[in-house]
Amino acid sequence: MCYTTVTERKKMSLFVHLDMNNFYASVECQMDPSLAGKPVAVAGSPEKRHGVVLAKNEIAKKFGVKTGDTVSEAMAKASGIVFVPPRFDVYDKISKRMFGICNRYSCFVEPFGPDECWLDCTETVKLFGSGKDIADMLRSNVRDELGITASAGVSFTKMFAKLGSDMKKPDATTVITRENFKEKVWPLDVGELCGVGGRTADKLRRINIRTIGDLACADARVLKKLLGKPGEDLRLTARGEDEGEVREAVSSRDVKSISHGLTALRDLVTREDCVTLINYLSELVAVRLKKHGSKAGGIYLGLRYTDLERCGKQASLALPVCSSSDISEAAVRLFDELWNGSPLRSVDVGTFALSPAASPVQLSMFDDGATSHCREKLDAAIADLRLRYGKNIVMRASQMNEDIYTDKDVGDFLPFKR
Repeated sequence: MCYTTVTERKKMSLFVHLDMNNFYASVECQMDPSLAGKPVAVAGSPEKRHGVVLAKNEIAKKFGVKTGDTVSEAMAKASGIVFVPPRFDVYDKISKRMFGICNRYSCFVEPFGPDECWLDCTETVKLFGSGKDIADMLRSNVRDELGITASAGVSFTKMFAKLGSDMKKPDATTVITRENFKEKVWPLDVGELCGVGGRTADKLRRINIRTIGDLACADARVLKKLLGKPGEDLRLTARGEDEGEVREAVSSRDVKSISHGLTALRDLVTREDCVTLINYLSELVAVRLKKHGSKAGGIYLGLRYTDLERCGKQASLALPVCSSSDISEAAVRLFDELWNGSPLRSVDVGTFALSPAASPVQLSMFDDGATSHCREKLDAAIADLRLRYGKNIVMRASQMNEDIYTDKDVGDFLPFKR
């Protein structure tokens, strides 16, 4: 199929969004027949304080169990609920098989997590039929080959396709067209639109923007003043005018930030506890920066208190860094500005404003960067020792005999990769 212009192709755009229903829980139920007919939730280890629901099956969902509920909250809602620990290596294999099925219908497949993705089917409709035909075939293939149901959305924009996959669950296809989107989409709550988080939705409601239709008809200048450039983008999305494209499966996005966070095995009640965890997380971030060949021009610190309230702070750095000591020092400075003294449940350390490690840097007249350079060499030497003799051959004194985290936590939430 050929188009004379890019504009003509965009007018003919057809996107499918596929979302496997209750992915983790569905995999567990499919692999263990004894779970049939029971409310099931996949939850992290309560002993490690990861005792929150990561996924639930349809039966548990009917009892009101939600993703993010604590184990005790889920038990109160669904008597007899069965908890199973997550097996991310298994989910990763199933996820890759799902993406393989999607690649049969388009070479443009963009993951949006391990269990959902977009397909650009603009040029494959001649091979496989309408967008609904493709979505139904995808769902059928996933159900027959993986034993899991999926929902699908079909539309002329990426965001409307995703919205469609959320509208009917489980095991359904929803089609949103240029002719019916105002009827189907605009009456929905503004928080249903992908990209509108809880805080953004609250800001919009405060100025009486309550539905997606309200957002679509709002004054662009007001939205820009309230939310900045993202406000203008959300308005275009609500109007069906965004020009988001599905990237090719083999393409990858530039890494914009690198971070790591952990929930502590116990409450962090002293500054010493918190700094110990910050140091550990900084080491993990530094390793990832090195793998990507990057340095960071900014540091972010996120805290979550035991009452689950969150706060965060970020700062730009005078010179880009990649050593764990530099990252840790900057994160601890942010911590001292941010922490209110209450017990903490988890900490996140992140880096942003990334640049290639080999890029030239404008040095200050008062700091020649020698300290950072020495720290980078020290990190490299430690990494080499750990590679040869094991990760515990060298560690900070504060990390000896600690009871805040376990190294097994590092693998608890593995990233899913194409």
